[in-house]
Amino acid sequence: MRALIIIDMQVDFCPGGALAVAGGDEIVAPINAMMDDYDAVVLTQDWHPPDHSSFAGNHPGAAPFSTVTMGYGPQVLWPAHCVIGSAGAAFHPRLDADRADLVIRKGFRAGIDSYSAFRENDRDTPTGLAGYLRERGADDLHFVGLAHDFCVAWSAMDARALGFRATVIEAATRAIDLDGSRDAARTAMRDAGVTLA
Repeated sequence: MRALIIIDMQVDFCPGGALAVAGGDEIVAPINAMMDDYDAVVLTQDWHPPDHSSFAGNHPGAAPFSTVTMGYGPQVLWPAHCVIGSAGAAFHPRLDADRADLVIRKGFRAGIDSYSAFRENDRDTPTGLAGYLRERGADDLHFVGLAHDFCVAWSAMDARALGFRATVIEAATRAIDLDGSRDAARTAMRDAGVTLA
């Protein structure tokens, strides 16, 4: 069974948003068009409290996009984004969110960031998505959304590590491309057994 995993298609990640990915809004229509081709559709939603430890503003003197070390390893500090209940945390208004079978919220624990749809950045705390997909019988997962080089890549690699088939449909993603992160993510995904389509 095939599932479409749509990563973080939220206002703050699209042009005009707090952590905008160039061209992020360009993939909304293609994503909507592919939903009917899948047995299950899952949306992920970044959902941060205002005091989230990944926000640069919560680290006095720290610049956005700098890196700090957390208890679980290196962490990029981001501009505040996708704050719980904010307009920026909402799904893009043109996304057919009503078509989703499940919405997984991630990043709601203040002390740990969460890129992957499956595990938080400590690489241990699960979101529950793997269990849901296994119970539904979904084993062939296709990933789209934002951003290619962070949340999409981490999700696809975790899917492989958890025994799922994983394909990233690159035309329906956009990348932040922070210091070459897009090419690095492509290499890491290939090495992990993810198919790039």
